[in-house]
Order: sequence, then C-alpha cells, then structure tokens
Amino acid sequence: MKLIVGLGNPGYEYVWTRHNAGWTIVDSFVARLGLREPQIKFRGAYWGPVICCGERVSFLEPHTYMNLSGLSVGEAARYQNLAPEDILVISDDAALPFGRIRMRKSGSAGGQNGLKSIIGALGTLDVPRLRVGIGSPDGRMDLKDWVLGKIPQEQRREWHKIEDAAWEALVLWLSGDADRAMSKANGFRLNDGE
Repeated sequence: MKLIVGLGNPGYEYVWTRHNAGWTIVDSFVARLGLREPQIKFRGAYWGPVICCGERVSFLEPHTYMNLSGLSVGEAARYQNLAPEDILVISDDAALPFGRIRMRKSGSAGGQNGLKSIIGALGTLDVPRLRVGIGSPDGRMDLKDWVLGKIPQEQRREWHKIEDAAWEALVLWLSGDADRAMSKANGFRLNDGE
C-alpha cells in the first residue's frame, strides 16, 4: 500500500497558488485514474485505495493548512499502518526554478513547512518527496507573498508538461523502481528538446 500526498491550503483563494503545486499535481493524478469525489477522511480529501501499476495506492490532500500537514499524514499513516518510505509527498519548492521537478528518498524539509510538519509527525527524514519548482521572487518580494501568489497564465499553459513528468515518475516509483523514478524526475526540464 502506498500513499501519495499533495500539499497545499484549502480554500478557493489558494487555487492555482504556487504553494498549492502539490495539490494541483495530485488533482491531475486522480483525474488520470478517473477517480470521482474524494472522501473527507484523515483531516483531508482522500481517494482510494485503487490499484495503479500493480500497487494499492491512495491519495490525500490535507485540509489542515500547509504548516500542520503532519496531523493529516500522521493520522493516515497510522490508520493504514504505512511505513514512511511508502508515503510520497508532493510539494512546491522555491529553491527549484519553474519547470523543474526533483525526487528524493529522504532529506531535510529544505524550508518547506508542510514537509517539515510531516517529517516531525513521522519521526524520520526518510520520507520520499517530489518537489515541484516554483522559482523564487526577486529581491523586492517577500517569499511568503511569492508562494501564496498565483501561478501566471503563461506558466499555467505549460503546467500539463510538469504533470506528465510527475506522472511518469510516479508510475516508476509505484512499480518499485525508485532510482529510475528519481532519474526521470531529476532529469526533467520544461521545454527540453523543443
């Protein structure tokens, strides 16, 4: 059993904000799988479990707001008796430029408060994560304002390519090939070869 977690904030005002990149990616995954309305479970929106790539998998979008994401993920992990390595967390990353994604098996939160909360709740750094690059602001804008700002229309028009790359990495990860999943994700650059 695997759990895919997309990080974000609930509420219409956060739709298409940079900080909700994780939610947006999970939304694309559940749409690809033809999943309908989620259950409200584990303090969030929950789909599954379903069979994908020969693996039982469920999807979770915590409704706790970003900084308390660990409450939701910890509850789901305990209920489903999941090991941390069976949970893939998808979040935004201001240290990565827009159009890049990065997958790792473990590591620090890197300043991402949702991931920090999940690491705290699970008690380990060994939590797989897929980070979605949102870029960083120029010197005039506060980082908080940047991450809560909307993804510009020109970037939204390219977003499906990021979703496709994230899906390819997810399929490899679910198939048990984490190293290939990381290679695929980490090698992705928007508009490569175009």
